[in-house]
Amino acid sequence: MTVVYIDLLFLLNLIANYLLLLAAGRMAGATLIRWRITLGAGLGALYAAFIFLPKLVWLAHWPCKLALGVLMAAVAYGGERHLLRVTVLFFGASAALAGAVLGLELLGSISLTLEHGVFYTPLDIRLLLLIFVACYFILSLFFRRTGQHRRELTRLKIIFDTGTADLTALRDTGHTLTDPVDNRPVVVVCWQALIGVLPSWADPSDPIQSVERCHAAGSRQARLVPYRAVGVECGMLLALRAQQVTVDGKPMGRLLVALSPTAVDDGGGYQALIGGI
Repeated sequence: MTVVYIDLLFLLNLIANYLLLLAAGRMAGATLIRWRITLGAGLGALYAAFIFLPKLVWLAHWPCKLALGVLMAAVAYGGERHLLRVTVLFFGASAALAGAVLGLELLGSISLTLEHGVFYTPLDIRLLLLIFVACYFILSLFFRRTGQHRRELTRLKIIFDTGTADLTALRDTGHTLTDPVDNRPVVVVCWQALIGVLPSWADPSDPIQSVERCHAAGSRQARLVPYRAVGVECGMLLALRAQQVTVDGKPMGRLLVALSPTAVDDGGGYQALIGGI
């Protein structure tokens, strides 16, 4: 007879659900709101505990599992324009993790699941957490590498306190630079296209000093955004928080606008790069 500790059962499933929802959100390019992701993960962890109650065993049927998955995605990303994409990726990531766990069970002699496919194991929780994290990074890498890239020109309007710029941008789904804080896309603009609307302290060739001058002026508009490119293993771009960014007339909110010290186009007649937003 297997003895199940409800606290460990809840914790393991909370961790697994959180990483799955986080991976789905990152792969879909959705905005990450951590407390909502945690709430969605907690809902799934409660479900994992409830299905072992004698009068709630009916919750283990597949329609209930399907409805729960949709509800978890809605709690974590409700109102997000990529909600459908997040939901599909969440189910795909869940299936991939289930396959990885099944493979580990077949290779080893220790079970990682209970009846109904719920995560539970006598293994050290640190080892299981390591397995979950490894699956998370593998899934993220796989889906990012296999995603299709689309490229098209679009109209871009950037509104700062100091003025407004109307630009032509290349919309490229292969452009994945995001804000490390909330995972929202970052617009990359050649700084020369913003001459006349940039604050006096902004110098793209010296991003660190620019941020210090910004803070000294009593503003928190400037940020540093890490990036990688061909020939640049780890660089920093000066980024400013816009009052509003619109793409083809559609408001996208207060996105970060990173200033490139060099031209971003390849002769295609655009001044900015945006992802698949």
